[in-house]
Amino acid sequence: MSMQNQSGAPRKKVYIKTHGCQMNEYDSSRMLDLLKVEQGAEVVDNPEDADILLLNTCSIREKAQEKVFHQLGRWRSLKEARPDVKIAVGGCVASQEGAAIGKRAPYVDVVFGPQTLHKLPDMLDQGKRGIPMVDVTFPEIEKFDRLPEPSVSGCEAFLTIMEGCSKYCSFCVVPYTRGEEVSRPFDDVLAEAAHLAEKGIREINLLGQNVNAYRGMTHDGQLVDLATLITYLSALEGVDRIRFTTSHPTEFSSDLIDVYQHVPELVSHLHLPVQSGSDRILKAMKRGHTAADYLAIIDRLKAIRPGISLSSDFIIGFPGETHQDFEDTMNLIIEVGFDTSFSFIYSARPGTPAAELSDETSEKEKKHRLMVLQSQILQHAAAISESMVGSTQRILVTGPSKRGINSLQGRTENNRVVNFPCDDIRLIGQFAEVKILEAYPNSLAGQL
Repeated sequence: MSMQNQSGAPRKKVYIKTHGCQMNEYDSSRMLDLLKVEQGAEVVDNPEDADILLLNTCSIREKAQEKVFHQLGRWRSLKEARPDVKIAVGGCVASQEGAAIGKRAPYVDVVFGPQTLHKLPDMLDQGKRGIPMVDVTFPEIEKFDRLPEPSVSGCEAFLTIMEGCSKYCSFCVVPYTRGEEVSRPFDDVLAEAAHLAEKGIREINLLGQNVNAYRGMTHDGQLVDLATLITYLSALEGVDRIRFTTSHPTEFSSDLIDVYQHVPELVSHLHLPVQSGSDRILKAMKRGHTAADYLAIIDRLKAIRPGISLSSDFIIGFPGETHQDFEDTMNLIIEVGFDTSFSFIYSARPGTPAAELSDETSEKEKKHRLMVLQSQILQHAAAISESMVGSTQRILVTGPSKRGINSLQGRTENNRVVNFPCDDIRLIGQFAEVKILEAYPNSLAGQL
């Protein structure tokens, strides 16, 4: 017998598939919160059981559109078998393609963008068979005013503090799919963080496409930057760890660097994309900074937090990249000593300036360069993990270990998973001092 919502109607069953970044993961969780509150929906793990199929898309990686239509093609048979099933496509590909999605996949009922996800319940209700509802507009911060309080599970949570990007890097589609930078009001962010802390969240990860460009307005009309926001968040009872991602070097202010000295709750781990170590390529990318500018930030951070763990993004094979350009990137990687990276071979995004640039580097050479880069960073990561063996780390215990029974796992400040023997589940959501005994490629082993 199917469960019913408060109105007595059967609960809608929702299946959601999410492509892409942490921002999309956050948006997907908010879609589900919205449908639970407004329609009494419940989440299912199997698309065949669903009344509503949601696809939250990402346009950053290669062949993003084809991945979307491939997934929709697999859902088409479910729609044909059960015509009342609703299919909704959101995210950045939806924003980019708009009504074209309905033309290519006419069985789709709703197309909505990242800034209009708050309209999803109404769009699902109003959609008529064969005529998809489409809204991919950019109504600034309106969506956050229309969303319920976030549901909470576990002891870590994402918190989106801003949307969009105004940097217009030549390779990037984000300003065209998520709009220009818009910051959430300062008081709203504090209220959501306090709600998360009251529900047992101990670590908050602040999200934004360009999170350190945050300029949130207070109730009395003052603008607050990310450094000030972090300082206020650290004073909330229960908030013991703060992270933020993703940031841009040109917005990494002295005040933000100084926060690392004064706010111990801000973890010694930073993801700061650089994309290339070549000034020539950085200029072609329209990044607005040089390799020396980037290194100056890193040097100041290391002086304040000597053990800070650093990760970055790299694009390999950007149009016109020479062997010397790549060597400049490798030299920067070695100098910084990155712990991890998100590194990919360049793929042109339709509508971006870089898509018009000529590219004469072979795919074979690009793959070789990517392999060399990733191998170097893996060496750095292994060395950092090995250096932690014998140390005692303060970890946030996040749940049962996947490595065996009577074991728990947690995360260090530098974002490493630690597995350790313990059958006391009361530790979940708490901090524990764990001695590191062994280092593995993707985790550490320790004991209380």
